[in-house]
Amino acid sequence: MRNNVQTISAYSVVNDVIPKLNAVERLVEGTVKEIVETSRLPAEIERYSKLQIEFQLEISMIRMNLEHLFNRYHGELTAVKQNEKNDSQLILDSYETTAIESAKTLYRRVQELQQAQ
Repeated sequence: MRNNVQTISAYSVVNDVIPKLNAVERLVEGTVKEIVETSRLPAEIERYSKLQIEFQLEISMIRMNLEHLFNRYHGELTAVKQNEKNDSQLILDSYETTAIESAKTLYRRVQELQQAQ
């Protein structure tokens, strides 16, 4: 059996994953919340309320697993924030891999939702 080790660059975490997750959080708290609060259609309110809860739970799971990554690679992430040339590859555990993939998927879903509005 072959062990498939997942990696990501510290630069990608700092300049891609984190900003996209922050954008998702803002959109969920802004756009989706606004739809729920301003809609007059009960079916739409229910749909977006459930979607808001789903997104919030997903964001919480992602943040929890990314926190583990931040703690393990604090030095590397700080170094790349100070100078992009200090980039390094970070080895992800299975939970961190899932969090990164989930963050990317959630970002795409929220973008699609926003474009549909």
